[in-house]
Amino acid sequence: MIGIVAAFVAVAGVWASGSAAQTYSHGQNVAPAFEGWERNEDGSFNFLFGYMNRNWLEEIDVAVGEDNSFSPGPADRGQPTHFLPRRNRFVFKVRVPPDWGDQELVWTLTSNGVTERAYATLRPDYIVDNTVVMSETGALGAGSSSPEMRANQPPTIALEGPDVRETSVGRPVTITVLVEDDGLLRPRRRRIPPPPETAEDSARADSIWNAPPTFSRRQLAPPSRVTVQKVNGLFMSWFLYRGEGGVSFDPPQVKVWEDTRTGANSPWAPLWFPPDPPEDGRWIVNVTFDQPGTYLLRGRADDGGLFADVELTVVVRPAAN
Repeated sequence: MIGIVAAFVAVAGVWASGSAAQTYSHGQNVAPAFEGWERNEDGSFNFLFGYMNRNWLEEIDVAVGEDNSFSPGPADRGQPTHFLPRRNRFVFKVRVPPDWGDQELVWTLTSNGVTERAYATLRPDYIVDNTVVMSETGALGAGSSSPEMRANQPPTIALEGPDVRETSVGRPVTITVLVEDDGLLRPRRRRIPPPPETAEDSARADSIWNAPPTFSRRQLAPPSRVTVQKVNGLFMSWFLYRGEGGVSFDPPQVKVWEDTRTGANSPWAPLWFPPDPPEDGRWIVNVTFDQPGTYLLRGRADDGGLFADVELTVVVRPAAN
């Protein structure tokens, strides 16, 4: 057995050293990304930014300042200071005036000892619309689309109650949002088998449900993808946008970052199904903080193709003695 394990470790080491693309759980940096630009009705423009956290597990905090800043102009342009794992696209927008011309807006980000920059310009080939967003995030697959998809609009989301709240460490905050969607991107749902009609059918169903799961070689093989693929279907999710303490959500939230691992609670994961939306459209979550401070939470309503965000600031006091 020891020899088999040693051989496996040796083979794994050779594979890792010779692999063209290695992945990491911790220790890597976050790379800022310019996603494109869009034109506003008043003639101004929005630059769209995202990022790539090269870690699968480590969530990195970088305060606004020398290590997380924009230039020219104000260093703080609404960028995140808490960076979730892996690829996060179209995270925030920076508005620039109609006379911006051929200037560059530069986002500089230093993390884990590495500095990288994203350069935003109004080059025509970087213009973004809803179809581009759905394609880049994986809702359209490898370039396919339909009239329904092209007509899709983002969900609407409304926060119930004030957008600034106070609590103390360990004391949950209940958040409710009202989400509405046009329903053009129809979700896939788990198929519920019909109830058994006879005792024999019931016994057969019991034997199937109680048997250990079996998978074909195709199911066990890693997915082959030209680009990321995202499951269509409405979900609502909260995540930490700014703040350095630990935050827990009840119930656990769907991941808004591209976790492509099978079994992950992520619309980019194989075998994932969207949750059943509440009948009244009100999504409720309880949030608990483990450290004092000021936190900015972001809530996202996502139909699988397009999304809308809302923000909530929570001031957390020390726990009462």
